[in-house]
Amino acid sequence: MTITLDGRKLTFVTVAAMGLLAAYLLGSSRSGATVASAATIPARVAALTTTGTTAGITVTGTGTVSGVPDTLRLDMSIVVSGATIDSALAAANQTSAAVQDSLLKHGVAPKDLQTTSLYIQPNYVAKGQARSYQVDESMSAKLRNLHTAGGIVSAAVAAGGNSTRVDGLSLELEDTGRLVSAARTSAFDDAKTKAEQYARAAGRSVGPVISINDSVQTDAPTPVSFGGFAAASAPAMAVPIQAGSQNVSVQVTVVFGLQ
Repeated sequence: MTITLDGRKLTFVTVAAMGLLAAYLLGSSRSGATVASAATIPARVAALTTTGTTAGITVTGTGTVSGVPDTLRLDMSIVVSGATIDSALAAANQTSAAVQDSLLKHGVAPKDLQTTSLYIQPNYVAKGQARSYQVDESMSAKLRNLHTAGGIVSAAVAAGGNSTRVDGLSLELEDTGRLVSAARTSAFDDAKTKAEQYARAAGRSVGPVISINDSVQTDAPTPVSFGGFAAASAPAMAVPIQAGSQNVSVQVTVVFGLQ
């Protein structure tokens, strides 16, 4: 009986111990869940903080600088008609070579002289037969000394004779490096001034630059008031050339941080 009683007591103690152990494990599990949940809160807050967008302001600035054109572009063509293709082409080639020789002789660099087109057009009569053929050879030249450009144009026209046409003259600004640099500085200063004004209005101050994007624009070549003409009507004196001025503009978009 005693052993049995002791066995009952032992069994009771074991059951009680198991109950206490289960309660402890259950409590530990709940406590662990609570700790785990609490641990995830700071992580989520940190993620929101690190992925937040930095406050900034985007502004556009413009800078424009004027310069004197340094190059004159001359577009010319030779127009010749002949009874056959061979005769018309031979005459056009001879005249074109004379014009090119004149340009080179007067200081045009070979790299600045270019043939731009060649057209051969039959002139038809009744029944679809060609009466003659017209050949049109075109070229362009860059004249980099504007002080002598007028005389070079007149000499080239005279060398080509009555078959010569001046299709156009235009003034270009090729050496833009210094002007672009100055225009960029002006454009950035303009953008920064705007950013500071907006920042003050918002009760903030301008921070570091986040990004910069710019675009450069040069005025279109200035056309010279000097229409196409044949050599017979060309003036004997040098063509007067006035360079005038052209603008180089830079537009810059800057993103500044705000403090």
